[in-house]
Amino acid sequence: MKRINFDLRELQAFIAVAERLSFRVAAEELHLSAPALSRRIDKLETMLGVKLLERSTRHVELTNVGRVFLEHARSALGELEGAMLGISDLAAKRSGVVTVACVPSVAYYFLPTVIDTFAQRYPLIRVRILDEGANTVLNDVVNRRADFGINFIGTQEMDLEFEPIFSERFVLAVHAGHRLARRRKVRWEELCDERFIAVGKSSGNRVLLDSALAQSPRRPTSFFEVAHVSSLLGLVEARLGVAAVPQLALPPHNHSTLKGIPLVCPEVSRTLGLLRKKHNPLPHAAQILYDLIKEEADRR
Repeated sequence: MKRINFDLRELQAFIAVAERLSFRVAAEELHLSAPALSRRIDKLETMLGVKLLERSTRHVELTNVGRVFLEHARSALGELEGAMLGISDLAAKRSGVVTVACVPSVAYYFLPTVIDTFAQRYPLIRVRILDEGANTVLNDVVNRRADFGINFIGTQEMDLEFEPIFSERFVLAVHAGHRLARRRKVRWEELCDERFIAVGKSSGNRVLLDSALAQSPRRPTSFFEVAHVSSLLGLVEARLGVAAVPQLALPPHNHSTLKGIPLVCPEVSRTLGLLRKKHNPLPHAAQILYDLIKEEADRR
């Protein structure tokens, strides 16, 4: 029986290209030049005696053999990574990268605690965070630019698995010196007389709020409009108006300038969940971070 002699670098190179369908993106993640990455793929195909990828200057696609081999390669590499990460002495020496796509509010005040725990256990495994809008996060997971995502949309996608982790309410963000800052709750209709700041209509949060308030007889209209929640909060801190934001978007309690007040009539909330491709096992390091995020959500 002919012995096939290749090392993990060729296997990792193939998986990276196959999952991203991009030599450029895969090369960046593996810290290789595009020619070096291409040589590894060529070497693997030569040793196997089959073509795994169809490629041109603009397009990369798996062959039928490549699709079958990808599942075996993931399984083999996952088992090896699991074995190595399960041994404490080796775990600290493991390297690699986990890519997580998430909405910005999660990146600001939720993920840092989890990533700190992960980094202490696996100091050489890098975490790449793609903090983008909800639609971009969805596309990052669908197109495998991210190992998994944290989002509040995606439940209707047939190829994706959405695992809820917690719900959060929308609150009114006001400056601490605003006349509403001492209120225990505020009705949506009361915002009609305020300078209301909103995110653009392409934002997932805007779509959610517009849908929830569609039947309200009086609803606020935007005086200012921005693209990102972080910019929105900056305008609130500058005393330019008030805004409705997810609870997670606000800094921790006792912030010197920003206050969050529950919005009622109606109460509007969103459910955040972990988003991943169905029937596609996560790399072992990504699975560990995925599980840590669930644990932190349960703790909160």
